[in-house]
Amino acid sequence: MERQKNNKTRWINIRLHPEQYDIIYQKFKATTCRKLSEYARRVLLDKAVTVYTRNQSLDDFMAEMIRLRNELSAIGNNYNQVVKRLHTLTDFQSIQQWLLLNEKSKQILLQKVDEIKLKINSISDKWLV
Repeated sequence: MERQKNNKTRWINIRLHPEQYDIIYQKFKATTCRKLSEYARRVLLDKAVTVYTRNQSLDDFMAEMIRLRNELSAIGNNYNQVVKRLHTLTDFQSIQQWLLLNEKSKQILLQKVDEIKLKINSISDKWLV
């Protein structure tokens, strides 16, 4: 069976102002088309063009969650070091001092957990409306 050739042999040349080209190029970059010529053929022939869409509230949420995750990771590392230090203490007075000194770390951890809860609640309020 002979395979049909799919060679494109006809050219269409157009001239654009740089601003016009920039507009078309930005629209092209927002699609799944791999080449500008593919995008132009689809638009000119009234074929479907798949466009990426971004959810700004989701992007903001993810940026905030990444920041909070990094902070929690740092706090968790500090907490592990503090607990290792606790295991090396032997007398009651040094354990008491350790407890007083690490109350601030505990407060920071609880504050970050509350901050995460508030962020999740605010996002869920937006999405579940």
